[in-house]
Amino acid sequence: MSSYLFGLLTSLMIAFLTTPYVKRLAVKLGAVDKPDARKVHTKVMPRMGGLAIYLGYVVSLFLFVPLTKEIIGIFLGGTIILLVGMLDDRFQLTPRWKLLGQLVGVAVVVIPFGLKIGVVNLPFGGIVDFTSGWLAWLAIPITIVWIVGVTNAVNLIDGLDGLSAGVSAIATATIAVMAILMHDAVVSTYCFVLLGAILGFLYFNFHPARIFMGDTGALFLGFNLAALSVMGFKEALFVSFIIPIVVLGVPLWDTFFAIVRRIINKKPISSPDKGHLHHCLLNMGLSHRATVITIYGVSLLFGATAILLTKTEALWASLIIMGILLVIIHLATEVTGLVGRRHRPIINAYRRLTRRTH
Repeated sequence: MSSYLFGLLTSLMIAFLTTPYVKRLAVKLGAVDKPDARKVHTKVMPRMGGLAIYLGYVVSLFLFVPLTKEIIGIFLGGTIILLVGMLDDRFQLTPRWKLLGQLVGVAVVVIPFGLKIGVVNLPFGGIVDFTSGWLAWLAIPITIVWIVGVTNAVNLIDGLDGLSAGVSAIATATIAVMAILMHDAVVSTYCFVLLGAILGFLYFNFHPARIFMGDTGALFLGFNLAALSVMGFKEALFVSFIIPIVVLGVPLWDTFFAIVRRIINKKPISSPDKGHLHHCLLNMGLSHRATVITIYGVSLLFGATAILLTKTEALWASLIIMGILLVIIHLATEVTGLVGRRHRPIINAYRRLTRRTH
C-alpha cells in the first residue's frame, strides 16, 4: 500500500512542479493553441502540457512500479505516442501521420512486448481464448484497433479546460480500484503513478486553464488507459467482456455518436465539428465549469457501474445493470442532442403521445 501512496505523491509533485516550466517551453517552441470558430477558448494558449504529466509519470514509474516485460512495452509505446503528440502540438500533423505514429507505438513496440488481448469472458457464458491457435493471430489486430481507438477517443473529448484530464483521472482511479480488488499489484501501482501525474497537472488545467495538455497529453493518456485495460482485463477470471468498455464509457460514448452524427450528416468521419458532448451541454446553457463537472459525474457513474459489474456474479443482475445504463445513455443522448436535434425518437414519440392525450 505504501508504494501506491508514494508513487501517487511523487508523480503528483513532479508534474505540479514541472508544469510551469513546460508552459514556458511550449510558448518558446510555438506550441500554442489559437482560438477559432470550433474552439471554446478565446485567447492563445500554450499546449504540450502532457509533457509535465509524462515527467511525473516516468520518474515515479521507475521508482515504484515492477518493470515487467509488459510494463516496459507500455512505457516505450507511450513514449512514442507522446513524441507524436508533441510533434502535432508544434507542427499540426495530418491525421494520417498521427495514425501512423500510433500504429508504430502499438504494433511495433507494445505487442512484441507481449501486451495483447488474452482470454475473454463472454457476458452470456463461455470464453474465447485468444492465446492459442488461429485466434492468437486475430488477437493482434483486435488489440491494435482497441488501443488506437481508445487513444483517439480520449483525444476527441479534449475540448474544455480540465475535461480530458479529469475524465482520464476518473477512469484511471476506476481501473486502480478494480485491480486492487483483484489483487493485481502491478496494474494498481501503475494506475496510482499515472493518477498522481494527472492530478498534479490538473491544478493548472482546470477552468480557467493556464495550459492545455494538447495532443501530447490526450494521446498519451488515451494510450495508457487502453493499454491498461488490455493488461489488467485480459484474463477470464478478472473481468467480463463488457467491463473495459464501461470503464472508458465517456470517451467511447462521445466518439460513437460523433461517428453516427457525421454519417447521418454525410460528412467525413474524421471531420471536426461542434457536436461533441461538451458542446451540447454548453448549448443547453451550462457554464464551462458546470459542463466539465457534469461530465465528471457521468464518468463516475460509468466507473461505479464497472466496479459493480465486477462484483456481480449473477448474469441476470449484470444484464439488468447494463440495461439500465444503456437506457440512461440513450436518453442522455437525446436530451443533449448528441446526434442532432431531429434525431430524438423517444422524446418525439413521447411528445406525440402527450399531444394526443390532451
